[in-house]
Amino acid sequence: MNNHIIEQLIELVGKDYVSSDPSDLKEYGQDWSKIFEPNASVIVRPKTTEQVQEIVKLANKEAFAVVPSGGRTGLSGGACATNGEVVLSLDRMNEILSINSIDRTLQCQAGTITKQIQEFASEHHLYYPVDFASTGSSQIGGNIATNAGGIKVIRWGMTRDWIVGLKVVTGTGELLDLNSGLVKNATGYDLRHLIIGSEGTLGIVVEATIKLTTPPKDLTVMVLGLDQLSDVYPVMETFQQKLNLTAFEFFSEQALSKVLEHHELQRPFESTSNFYILVEFENDSESTMDIAFECFEQAMEQGWVVDGVISQSESQAETLWALRERISESISVHTPYKNDISVIPSKVAEFLSSVDEIVAKEYPDFEIIWFGHIGDGNLHLNILRPDDLTIDQFVEQCRRVNPLIFDKIKQLDGSISAEHGVGLVKKDYLPYSRSEVEIALMKSIKAAFDPKGILNPGKLFDQ
Repeated sequence: MNNHIIEQLIELVGKDYVSSDPSDLKEYGQDWSKIFEPNASVIVRPKTTEQVQEIVKLANKEAFAVVPSGGRTGLSGGACATNGEVVLSLDRMNEILSINSIDRTLQCQAGTITKQIQEFASEHHLYYPVDFASTGSSQIGGNIATNAGGIKVIRWGMTRDWIVGLKVVTGTGELLDLNSGLVKNATGYDLRHLIIGSEGTLGIVVEATIKLTTPPKDLTVMVLGLDQLSDVYPVMETFQQKLNLTAFEFFSEQALSKVLEHHELQRPFESTSNFYILVEFENDSESTMDIAFECFEQAMEQGWVVDGVISQSESQAETLWALRERISESISVHTPYKNDISVIPSKVAEFLSSVDEIVAKEYPDFEIIWFGHIGDGNLHLNILRPDDLTIDQFVEQCRRVNPLIFDKIKQLDGSISAEHGVGLVKKDYLPYSRSEVEIALMKSIKAAFDPKGILNPGKLFDQ
């Protein structure tokens, strides 16, 4: 990056907020995927929407690329700067601007931490339900850019379902004010939904208006042991028919073992099972617990469930959740290659069985960890890197097998990326989930929002 551009960036945001220090370039130039070598040219940290606009206009004028950056907790390489780009970090734009108890909405800047939004809503007796393991460090702008899902989707849906307004800076530096928090707005194309999930390729989210809801009552957790994967959905159907489920999560014995190796936690019960289901529901009436026990007894009688435990307090519920939520952290030391994939729930058992056969055959020496949001059809396939392989060697072997896995996904009309996005990791495989016509239209939309291609180039697809 030449000094002339750096001087202009300093003039826009101040000397303290422009950095080319090697440690900053490394920190801000990559996300949690850890696959790609960061190669940012400079980091710029604006404080206002107007500064973001001016940076984008400067990028158009001086022909440099911009990578929008939030908490960088993504796993698809979507926030990686690998080709000398300017990283535009939104971490200073982190204010909660207002909350409206009548409209049940919260307005905040894009750099606001997800957990802060949850806590602020709770202080006002409201609830933001989109939840996942990285809420303590992820930012709402990044959540919007990837349409983040997480552990409560079965009840409350994805990020998309909770965004009722956006302010976005396009690739030309124009500011769009989209939907303004309206519940009903039938006035043509809803550009808000184009931005959500676009991974910073169409515009930079600077503010969001978020819908809130009533807090759930007395969330109670069951962990159930199963020997057969095919028994998952009879169990789910049994519980869903009678209880208001807020989560239905899955993890394997191998995944649980990794958590127990790295954390001071106990097995949920003495016996071991091949698979585990975590069920969460609202204990909102005196009869709810009786109904939960009836469902459990029915599942035991049918032979679907071999053992189980139910939380008796909020702290016990948190401990049971830790068995599921700490899996990613526990396997991170192995630099796992992650596949975030989905099919409709009724096809999960077939899909997982087929893919398990593929990976067992193709990766005989690799350790495989399965877990995920099985209630909405989303599974995380984690392949752990052996110590004797470099990251490049390991990734090359994993990519060799990807087409076999993605062929099966395509046969089942599934998705190669359920909630992590496409970024750099999955862009070569986009045709497994999107048709040629769809991809061509996506490129046309990209050109309309960002005619000079300065926003997050090389992500999703190549122009």
